[in-house]
Amino acid sequence: MPPKRQRDQAAPKSTSPTGKAEVAANVGDDRRAQAGRYLTTSQGVRLNDTDHSLKAGPRGPTLLEDFHLREKITHFDHERIPERVVHARGAAAHGTFRAYGNAESVTKAGFLAKGRETPVFTRFSTVLGSRGSADTVRDVRGFAVKFYTEEGNFDLVGNNMPVFFIQDGIKFPDVIHAGKPQPDREIPQAQSAHDTFWDFVSLHTEATHHVIWAMSDRGIPRSYRTMEGFGVHTFRLVNAAGETSLVKFHWKPVAGVHSLVWEEAQIAAGADPDFHRRDMADGIEAGAPLEFELGLQVLPDSEDETFEGIDLLDPTKLVPEELAEVVLVGKLTLDRNPTDYFAETEQVAFHTGHLVPGIEITNDPLMQARMFSYLDTQLTRLGGPNFAQLPINCPHAAVNDNLRDGMHQTAIHQGMAPYKPNTVDDDQPELATEAEGAYVHLPREVSGPKVRANPVSFDDHFSQATLFWRSMSQVEQAHIVEAYTFELSKLFEKPIRERVLGVLANVDAELCARVAAGLGLPAPEGDPARGVVPSPALSQVTTEVGPVAGRVVGVVAGPGADLAGIGRLRKAVEAKGAVLHVVAQVGGELTKGRAKETVERTFLATRSIEYDAVVVAAGTVANDPRLVVLLQEVFRHCKALGAWGDGAAVLEAAGIDTSAPGVVLGDSVAKPFTADLLTALGRHRAWDRAVPAGTA
Repeated sequence: MPPKRQRDQAAPKSTSPTGKAEVAANVGDDRRAQAGRYLTTSQGVRLNDTDHSLKAGPRGPTLLEDFHLREKITHFDHERIPERVVHARGAAAHGTFRAYGNAESVTKAGFLAKGRETPVFTRFSTVLGSRGSADTVRDVRGFAVKFYTEEGNFDLVGNNMPVFFIQDGIKFPDVIHAGKPQPDREIPQAQSAHDTFWDFVSLHTEATHHVIWAMSDRGIPRSYRTMEGFGVHTFRLVNAAGETSLVKFHWKPVAGVHSLVWEEAQIAAGADPDFHRRDMADGIEAGAPLEFELGLQVLPDSEDETFEGIDLLDPTKLVPEELAEVVLVGKLTLDRNPTDYFAETEQVAFHTGHLVPGIEITNDPLMQARMFSYLDTQLTRLGGPNFAQLPINCPHAAVNDNLRDGMHQTAIHQGMAPYKPNTVDDDQPELATEAEGAYVHLPREVSGPKVRANPVSFDDHFSQATLFWRSMSQVEQAHIVEAYTFELSKLFEKPIRERVLGVLANVDAELCARVAAGLGLPAPEGDPARGVVPSPALSQVTTEVGPVAGRVVGVVAGPGADLAGIGRLRKAVEAKGAVLHVVAQVGGELTKGRAKETVERTFLATRSIEYDAVVVAAGTVANDPRLVVLLQEVFRHCKALGAWGDGAAVLEAAGIDTSAPGVVLGDSVAKPFTADLLTALGRHRAWDRAVPAGTA
C-alpha cells in the first residue's frame, strides 16, 4: 500500500477541468462543461475584449505582453494532432524561380537580382477541410512558396484571394472554429454552408469582402495552374540605399485565371476528390509545368501607410490594379513532383517570419499574430524545435545557429560554447555586419498607448465588397448569387439568413434582392457605397485566347471510328502541351487497318469533369446513355465541344445545339478544324451559352 499522506501534504482541491465544483452529473449540468457567465482566460481571468490584440497605439505593432492573444493562438495552434489545424489538405511541387531583375530598385533581396535562379517548393491547399476531404470544395486556397535563397529561406505564405476574413489575428481561432464542422455532429466537412460560419461572418462584417470572393468563382478554381496567388498583407521592401517601399505580392498564372462551375465542383468531389492534385501531378509528368509570374504593386511608404484612401495595414482591403500597376519581377516554374508525399508535402513548414534582407513586415495586426502562430504550431505538428533540419525545410545557405538539443536533433554540433560572446571557442561563430548580409531591421519609431482597438480607417467593411460585385461580368454575378443562395439555404436558423441579407444590402441592392428572392425572404434596405468605380482586373471572364498546356481533350470513339483522324488530332493537341484521351464504351484497343489507338477512359470510369473539351470522332455511333450524359454535361458547363464527319450526328442525338458558341464542326481533322478547336479550348468556356450574347 502507498504511504499515507502526511500532515504537511495536501492534494489539489476537487474541481472540474473548468473550475466547476463537484456536482451530480445531471443532464445539462455536466461538471466538465464550461462554467461561469463571463468569458475568461484558461486561468479564469475575466476578459473585456477578445477582438483586438494589444498594440502600441491603434496602428502600432502587437505587443508580446498580450497574454490573452498568446494563450488563445497557442491553444488554437495545438488543437489538431498531427495534421495541420488549417490547410491540412494540400499538394505540392518543386521548381525554380527566375528573377527578371526589375525589382532591384526597390529591394536588396538577392533572389530578385536579375537572372538569379532560386530553387522553390510550392504547396497549394484548402483551408477548412481535413486531409481526407475533397479538392474541389468551395474554400480559400493556400498558395505558399518556399524560396531556398542564398541568404536563407524566404517563405511567401499567401492565398488565392488578396484579402482575408478578419483584420486582427486574435480572431483567427474564432473564424476557423466557425468555419470548421460544427462540434456537435462534426459536419459538414470542408464546407462553409452551415450556421456557425454565417453566424460569425454576419456578426463580424469586416469579413464581407472576403466572403464575396469566396462565394465567387474564385472559391472553386479550375486547377492550381489557373489560380492566382496573393501575399494578402502589405510588406515593406528595403533597397541597397536603405530606401523603403510598401508592396503587395501577386502571383499571375501564365495559363490564365479560370474556375469550375458549381456542378463540376460537386461532380468532382464525388467522382475524383483528388482532382486538383491529380491534375497538377499528371500535367507535370506530361511535360506541362505550372507557371506563374511574380508581380509587385509598389506603393509609397508614407507616414500614414495609406494609398488612395485605402489603409494598407487592413488585410480586408486590396489595391485595385487600375490604381497601382502589378509589375512582373520574375517567373515561377513548377516542373517536378515530390518523391514522397509525407516527407515533403506533409512535413514542409512555412512561416511568415522566414524573411531575408530587403523584405520586412508591417504593423498589419493579422500578420503580427501570424508571426507568432506559424512558428508555434510547428512545435506540435512536427514534434519539436528542430523541424528546420527535415530535408524539405533545410536552408540551402550555411547554418550556424548556436541552437542545441531538442526533439529530433540530427545535427552533430562541435565546440564548447553555444553562446555569444565567448572566449572558449575564439568567439565563434561571428556576427555579420549589414554589408556582410546580416538581416538588420530598419529603425522605425514605435509609440502609443497600450490599447485593444482598431484605427478608424478599419471601419469601412462594405465598399470593397461593392467594388468586387460591380467588377464582375453578368455570368460571374449569377454564380455569386447562386453561391450565396445555396449556402444560406443550408442554414437552420432563419435569423442568420436575415442578418446576412442585411449585410448584403450594404454591398449592393441588386445582389441582396436576388439572393433574398432565392431564399423566399424580403430584401432589407441598406446603404451601399456610392461612386464605386469597377476594376476590370478582378473579373475572370475574358475573350482572349490563353495557352492550353496541361489541358485535357477527350475524343469519343466507337469501333468504326476514324483512327487516322484521332492520330492527327492527338499530334495537334500535344504540340500545344495538352493531352488527348480516347474515350470509348469498353477498354482495350481500337484498330482499323494499320491505325491503332488505346482506350484511356471508358464511359463507366469517366465523367465530364476530366475534360476541358470533348470531341466526337467520325464513325462513332451514339449507343450508350452514359455518353449522352457526358456530352450534355460538357455543353451545360460551357466547355468546348467538337465533332468531325458523321460524329456531329452523335452530338445532335444527345440534344446538343451544334450551332451554339464553342461547338466546332468539320468534315475532317484538318488544320482549320484543329485551329478552331484549340482556340475554343484556349478561351476556357463559351460563356455565351450561359448568358445572352454580348452581356458577359
